[in-house]
Amino acid sequence: MTALKRTLVALPGVGVSLLPKLMCPACWPAYAGTVSALGLGFLISAKYLLPLTVAFLAISALALGFRAPRRHGYGPFWTGVAAAAVILTGKFYFDATQATYAGIGLLVAASVWNSGPRRAVTIPLCSACVPTEAGFTHRNAQGEKV
Repeated sequence: MTALKRTLVALPGVGVSLLPKLMCPACWPAYAGTVSALGLGFLISAKYLLPLTVAFLAISALALGFRAPRRHGYGPFWTGVAAAAVILTGKFYFDATQATYAGIGLLVAASVWNSGPRRAVTIPLCSACVPTEAGFTHRNAQGEKV
């Protein structure tokens, strides 16, 4: 998976967490238009919003944990899990917009952290490991050919 694809995996979780909870009547037309344009008119009910948000945040967190030892370890995964918890509690428990946006920022930061290139690890070679018949020469710590 390329770095761009790994970053784009978090976007559904961010997008669904930005959807209103249908509390604000001014948001209803925008919400209904967006979901209807996608053919998902049944999601206008508030009872579907929590499970949908949980599902997309779980997908985002699992994508951060997929093959984590090969990339940056489990740091981005745990940051994504914490971000999902902040988003869910901020949006559905406390109804705090600032907490929801802070969680979104944390999830985006975890995705960017996860998509960055990992530094190459250099392994010192011993003289027994270097093939000499292929024309390679190995120098020891003093700079002498071995």
